[in-house]
Amino acid sequence: MTTKEMTLAEVDLFDPEVYTQGVPHDMYKVLRREAPVYRHAEPDGPGFWALTKYDDVVTVSMDQALFSSARGGTNIPTMPDEALQFLRMLMLNMDPPQHTRHRRLVSKGFTPKVIRDLELHIREIANGIIDGVIERGECDFVTDIAAELPLQVILEMLGVPNEDRHKVFDWSNHLIGFDDPEYATTAETGREAAAEMFMYANTLAVDRLGCPRDDVISTLLAAEVDGEHLSEMEFDAFFLLLAVAGNETTRNLISGGMLALFEHPEQFAKLRRDPSLLYPAVEEMLRWITPVMYFRRTVQRDTELRGVKIAEGDKVCIYYGSANRDEEIFPDGDVFDITRNPNPHVAFGPGGAHFCLGANLARLEIKVMFEEIVKRLPDMQLAGEPQRLRSNFIAGIKHMPVRFTAGARSQEPGARN
Repeated sequence: MTTKEMTLAEVDLFDPEVYTQGVPHDMYKVLRREAPVYRHAEPDGPGFWALTKYDDVVTVSMDQALFSSARGGTNIPTMPDEALQFLRMLMLNMDPPQHTRHRRLVSKGFTPKVIRDLELHIREIANGIIDGVIERGECDFVTDIAAELPLQVILEMLGVPNEDRHKVFDWSNHLIGFDDPEYATTAETGREAAAEMFMYANTLAVDRLGCPRDDVISTLLAAEVDGEHLSEMEFDAFFLLLAVAGNETTRNLISGGMLALFEHPEQFAKLRRDPSLLYPAVEEMLRWITPVMYFRRTVQRDTELRGVKIAEGDKVCIYYGSANRDEEIFPDGDVFDITRNPNPHVAFGPGGAHFCLGANLARLEIKVMFEEIVKRLPDMQLAGEPQRLRSNFIAGIKHMPVRFTAGARSQEPGARN
C-alpha cells in the first residue's frame, strides 16, 4: 500500500496543533520542492512568506539591514505597539548597531575559554542529576534529566539561587508554551509569568546593587550602553532572555536527541561502543532536532527572492529545521547519522549578528550530559509515548517516560537537588 504524498494545499505551518505530532518535515519537503518562497495564510493576519531552502535562510539571516528583527519582532503574529516596545528590549528583537552594543555586555561570559573552564563543574552537576534518578530505575527524562542541566547552569551563571530554579522552569514553560494547554491557556497567563519573573529579577538586582558578585546580574547592573546604565525594563528583558533561552532550547535538544537515539537504536549502539563519536553526534542532534523552528523578519524595502517579489513591510519566516534537511546541502537529510561530516547545520543560526550567544555552552552541556548517560545509564529505553509541545515555534517534548537498570549514586545525597 503506497502512502499518499502531501500536496501544497495541505501545508499548514501556522497551526500549533500540527506540531503535537512532530515537526512537519513532510510539509517542509513539499515547500522546498514546489514553493521555496511560499505565501502562507495567517489566521487574523496578513500572511507571511515561508522560506524553507538553506541558501535563503542564510541570505535573510545575514542581511539585517534588509530583513529586520526589530521592526515587527521575531514571531509571526502582528504585535500591538505597546507589546512591541517591550519586545524590542530583548536582543532577539534588535537590529545592529543597538543589538551589537547590548550583545557586547554579556558576550565575555560566553567565550570558548570561559565555557571550557566550566566543563568540570558542568560534569559534576550532570552526575548529581543522574544521582537523583539512578536508584529509581525510571523517570520522566524531560523534567528529571534534560531540563535540569541547562537550567542549573544558566541560573548559576546569572546568580540565581539553585533552590529557586523550579520557579524559573515554570515561568519559562508559560512564556514559551503559550499555545500549549498544559502551560498556558491564555495570553494573560504568559503576561503574569513575565511579570513574576521581572519582580524576581528586581529583587536579585537590589541584592547585587548592595553586594555585587561575580555573576551576570552584577555585570548587567554595572554595564553602560552609550554612557547610560540599563533601565529597569532593559535589565528585566536581559534577565528574561538569558534565563529562558539559556535553559529552554538546550532542554529540548537533549530530550529530542535522546528520542532520536531511541528511534535509531543502531546509532545508540554505535555511540555506546565509541563515546568519542559524541562530538559529531551532538552536531547531528542539533541538525535533526533544531529546537527553534523559525524566526520572523520584516522586509525593510521591496526586494525579491528566487524571482518572487516581496514588498516592504512583509513578514518573512526562515525555517531552520527545513534548511537543515535541504536536499541540496544534505543529500541524505532524512537519515540520522551520528558520524555525519561535514554537517553545516543552522540550528544556532548560520552566523551573523544573531548567531546564538550560548552555542558554545549548549554544545558542552549536551556533550557532557550524553557522555554521562552513555556511561551510567547505557540501557535506557523509552517507557511510554513522548508528549510533544503544542507550538509552531519551539520543537519541544514536555514529557518522556524512560526506564533503565537501577544503579548506585556517585555522590553523597543532598548536594544540589
